[in-house]
Amino acid sequence: MGTLGEHRNEVNLEKRGSFFRSFRSDLKETFLPDDPFRHLEHQSGCAAAGSLVKYFVPVLEWAPKYTLAKLQADLLAGITIASLAVPQGISYARLANLHPIVGLYSSFVPPLIYVVFGSSTNLAVGNTAAVSLFLGSVIGSEISPLESPELYKHMFFKAAFFTGIFEATLGIFRLGILVEFFSRSTITGFMGGTAIVVIMQQLKGVLGMRHFTTKTDVVSVLGSIISHREEWRWESAVFGTCLVILLLLCRHMRAKLPRLFWLPAIAPLLVVVLGGLFAYLIHAEDHGILIVGTVSKGLNPISISHLKFESKYHGVLLKAVLISGFLALSEGIAVGRSLATMKNEQVDGNKEMIAFGMMNIIGSCFSCYLTTGPFSRSAVNFHAGCKTAMSNVVMSMCIMVVLLFLAPLFKYTPLVALSAIIIVAMIGLIKFEEAHRLLKVDKFDFAICVAAFFGVIFFSMTVGLLASVGLSILRALLYVARPTTCKLGNIKGTEAYCDVEQYPDSVLFPNILILKLGSPIYYASAGYLRERILRWIEEEDAIARKGEVNLQYLILDMSGVTSIDNTGISMLAEIHRYVDRRAIKIALTNPRIEITEKLKSSKYLDLIGEQAVFLSVKEAVEACHFTEYKNELV
Repeated sequence: MGTLGEHRNEVNLEKRGSFFRSFRSDLKETFLPDDPFRHLEHQSGCAAAGSLVKYFVPVLEWAPKYTLAKLQADLLAGITIASLAVPQGISYARLANLHPIVGLYSSFVPPLIYVVFGSSTNLAVGNTAAVSLFLGSVIGSEISPLESPELYKHMFFKAAFFTGIFEATLGIFRLGILVEFFSRSTITGFMGGTAIVVIMQQLKGVLGMRHFTTKTDVVSVLGSIISHREEWRWESAVFGTCLVILLLLCRHMRAKLPRLFWLPAIAPLLVVVLGGLFAYLIHAEDHGILIVGTVSKGLNPISISHLKFESKYHGVLLKAVLISGFLALSEGIAVGRSLATMKNEQVDGNKEMIAFGMMNIIGSCFSCYLTTGPFSRSAVNFHAGCKTAMSNVVMSMCIMVVLLFLAPLFKYTPLVALSAIIIVAMIGLIKFEEAHRLLKVDKFDFAICVAAFFGVIFFSMTVGLLASVGLSILRALLYVARPTTCKLGNIKGTEAYCDVEQYPDSVLFPNILILKLGSPIYYASAGYLRERILRWIEEEDAIARKGEVNLQYLILDMSGVTSIDNTGISMLAEIHRYVDRRAIKIALTNPRIEITEKLKSSKYLDLIGEQAVFLSVKEAVEACHFTEYKNELV
């Protein structure tokens, strides 16, 4: 096959450099695929140091260029998201069984920190329902919020502190790849299941119940609702239904009239104000409508003295940190990237991790629990026309005014109003269209989504998340262990060689078997590839013999193989020994330089001959035909 000489293109089999140079390049591609420091190469020492500081503290990059026009836009956006942050902060704190004021605290300090370290111009910082419910269920399983309210609250601060360290560490060491295991299918199913659970739990507030289960699965929630049916109050149920209808009507008007983007943002605050006024005027507690109660004014108290680590609760704390950390990062980074795409901007996920980590570390020292970039608040920020992260500062200043002067006014806020706000917010997290699309596009992705959904509903948030992530990892392992491999044929009239199953009319050569190997060829996939290739050889040889010819050539297209290990090379050697006994010659086409280095070092190329390596399948086929023609002449 190597006698074509000048008619074939030479394949580069030279080494690409030393081991350490290759190792450094591989590490860079793994942890720095975007090469964020490439602009530092041509800068002087001081300039490079300044650019490096600006990379980790983005506010130094955009603040000097800030204009009055941007301030006007951010001012409007900040006030708009503040109107949403107040009722959401109170509601999500209640969802976590914390005092409502803690939710307001968490919307004051963390946004100020994010402005300094965050890279997204669209993200609005705050608490999320999923994280609030998860932390409430995990911490509540060990510490009762009723019997030990102070210890319960302090555990939230500790969870925020250690989660912040965890997030910042992932960002500093460029380990954002770990978050990618939370696939879109996992998030869709998990959020949908969490939304159902949260809605079910809000029936406590809607029905005016005083006793309720601390568990999150639907069976326990329904059992609690039925077992305490003597606590149901029709007045609360009617009032809550009216508020839900009002909020849904505002959302519907926004969908019909896009210019009313601000309406769903102020609707929750409107519900809180009107609900509080109504409760005050009719003395709601006398009619079975529960209210929030005393809310003290004042800025965040310092809580750093409560961050002591107690070994007694290390198990629950570790569980809370790891899972809530991944949840917060997944949602925050996904929201930031999706909104940035609409503005043709870039968001560095690893920088966002550092920003989330810093705001949670510092926030935990000022009575804040875990925060991230919630979708609802960030979407409102985006549609309100924000230009920079300064909108978070405006929101924070509005929250400061509320904490200093207006907090006591929320005393009469009905719990049913907070339940109505949460219910309507959760309805938007149930993505039926996305689930249906997954069913049509990829059944395995749909199974991952369903595992998360039903795991959360019938067991717990932890079980649902782990089941879904487990299926995702299993799928990734299957791709490694069973790489795509196919038989190729020539598309008539072209030089292309494609899968014969996809193109059944492609041209096959009776004495040549062409196979395209998938990537990677590792110890996990070597056995499968060996058995699959041998079966193809036997089947093709049997077909060739029916036409009174013998299978003479095996061409392995290596263009899709990005890596190979020692077991993979041994598998290729076994294949060579097998076909050699049957007088079949092997040819390789278009192997990457990483592959040829290993094949050359292992002496495999000496086994088949370097002349058996071709640049393309077309050249290999031509060489086979040329050799066959020469043999006929002889």
